[in-house]
Amino acid sequence: MSADSPREVGERIAARRRARRLTQTQLASSSDVSYAMVRAIERGARRPSDDVLEAIAGSLGVDASQLRTGHIGTKRRVHRTLPELSATITGYDIPQGRPGRTPDELAAAVASAVQYRLSAQYGQLAVEIPSVLADTIRYVHTASAAEHPAAARMLASAARSADAIAFKFSARDLSARLIDLMRWAADRSADPLVQAVTAYVRTETFFSARAHAVGLAALEQAVDAAPDPADRWAAAARGALHMRAAVIAGRDGNLGAADVHLAHARQLARSVREGTYLGTAFGPDSVRAHEIAVAVSLGPEHVDRALAVATSWKPPAAMPAERRSGVYVELARAQIWAGLHRDAWESLRVARTAAPQHTREHPWAREVAADLRRHHRADAEAVTRFAEWVGAV
Repeated sequence: MSADSPREVGERIAARRRARRLTQTQLASSSDVSYAMVRAIERGARRPSDDVLEAIAGSLGVDASQLRTGHIGTKRRVHRTLPELSATITGYDIPQGRPGRTPDELAAAVASAVQYRLSAQYGQLAVEIPSVLADTIRYVHTASAAEHPAAARMLASAARSADAIAFKFSARDLSARLIDLMRWAADRSADPLVQAVTAYVRTETFFSARAHAVGLAALEQAVDAAPDPADRWAAAARGALHMRAAVIAGRDGNLGAADVHLAHARQLARSVREGTYLGTAFGPDSVRAHEIAVAVSLGPEHVDRALAVATSWKPPAAMPAERRSGVYVELARAQIWAGLHRDAWESLRVARTAAPQHTREHPWAREVAADLRRHHRADAEAVTRFAEWVGAV
């Protein structure tokens, strides 16, 4: 059961509805929920069932976990989607007819999927991505020679969005297959920036296998192959590879390589504004986020590095929700190592506010929550509820 009161859930629904300039009547109609039910939920008189909450969230264009903390419908929805994704990509190299969308419609659908990924709205992504992925595969096979590079770029982006839910929800084999598809599409795009982004994402397979030294070598090859940073797009692509290389070097215990790659990323970040480039966030704030990630990857003896960054910097609200959540989960781990239990608890709460489903599926969030439940006496009931929500008990 969620720790949120019915009134808190109702207030969130009402705020989202007003932001979309919908009346209660319009929300009731679009979600197939009675007007009386919508009114009762918004004033806190009724607690919505999972089905009702999912219906309302769908009409508001948000994931249900943003309306009620701990909602598990997203997880069920993602797991129902995984077999469909697997079937969709099985014959990606075989022509299967024409897409059901025009190129412009497909481009808009791919862009929406990217935004769902960046905002960690995995339930919404699970609903949309199978058909988007199927259509982008068809488009690659039917596009004209002039359209083919753009079609391949769309497919690479769609495959990355699909991989987000496969990887986050521990479907490792499917994730590896989606990354193979992304690499296939990147080669057909003949776009070195797309190839650089693909190398960045491919690192997930090395993280999963704990093949950190090999992953670092692969990223360093990708850096060498990346275009010179003559413009902000190329600078961001190369900088993102350096950030990723720094983290995997940290996991490998290679402090020297981690610091070298962070230095390169920091230098490149000076030439661009913080933003999302080809689906990857990069800029001065992203580098700061990775400084914390590297410190945590290096282990407890480097906890002071993470805490020093957190003392002088906070993730801005404009940073993608998935990355903000990741920063606070990693910071919580460092704070636990330092014995700062109250600070770690606050970091977990901020992570959950930023991206509930990302936090819930993060193994380090479970680790920290379990540790807090054993040792943190203040807010014991709230910590226990969080630990239950995140699956730590």
